[in-house]
Amino acid sequence: MMKEIPSPRNRTLAILPDERDRLLKSLCVPEKILTGAEITNRIIRGDLFSLFEFLPSHFVDLLILDPPYNLDKNFRRFHFRKTTTEAYLLYLKSFLLPLKRLLKKDASLYLCGDWNSCGAIQLALEECGFIIRNRITWQREKGRGAKSNWKNCAEDIWFATCSGSYYFDADAVKLRKKVIAPYKANGVPKDWEETSEGRFRLTAASNFLNDITVPYWSMPENTLHPTQKPEKLMAKLILASSREGDFVFDPFMGSGTTLVTARKLLRNFCGIEQEEEYCLYAAKRLEKALEDKHIQGYDGQAFLERNAGNG
Repeated sequence: MMKEIPSPRNRTLAILPDERDRLLKSLCVPEKILTGAEITNRIIRGDLFSLFEFLPSHFVDLLILDPPYNLDKNFRRFHFRKTTTEAYLLYLKSFLLPLKRLLKKDASLYLCGDWNSCGAIQLALEECGFIIRNRITWQREKGRGAKSNWKNCAEDIWFATCSGSYYFDADAVKLRKKVIAPYKANGVPKDWEETSEGRFRLTAASNFLNDITVPYWSMPENTLHPTQKPEKLMAKLILASSREGDFVFDPFMGSGTTLVTARKLLRNFCGIEQEEEYCLYAAKRLEKALEDKHIQGYDGQAFLERNAGNG
């Protein structure tokens, strides 16, 4: 059988043989308690549940959690199997409770999930002592149709804080939206601007996001990770809930989208991932992010509507 030749436009990230050893050496594999300096801007390879004792206390400003959803899913050598709501609730609490020690008093967190996990996620956050602030739903335009059910094309992200004191910058996550029916007051544009590309206004970010593009084969951020989140989505969370120089922590790192986006937005970061290949994806993406700060759909000032341009 002839080997399929990828399209010249396929920009999916690949690890070349001569890169593997170098990237492996960049990973942190703890054997002792680590200091904040030792984990800053690092990838930790290992199982989160065996690493809690090696992590310092109170170093995290923003915690982003994208654990396996309550679905049957294969992550190379790790296989997650769908279970009961009660069992999934216990699973969520098994990492939320020990993670609390790592958070600063004014830290925020975002926990990703799907519709089937809503009940367990809400209970887990409440029972672990977090204050739920909102539930964000983002439109995932990919998805298979179903003959006996509604097409599933949305996911949730729960926003919570450790206390009543927390950072949030609504202006940093505004959407630059095309004006369909421009309104003027005394002949002057009201809340919109005229540009060479058309008429636009900045609108406040809501808890429904319909401007997100899931990475695909012609995008340079794309990897072979089966549940990769878009950089644009992570940029919204990071910009809204952290300042430059703050520490962003992702203990279910996957292919490194949170870390890469944090680097591009001048935040410190650390991620944990048990699958070696995904760690290598993240390490290579972090190297590329030193030179290329571009985030698809973000122009440095505001977010763009889906398919509005490359920013």
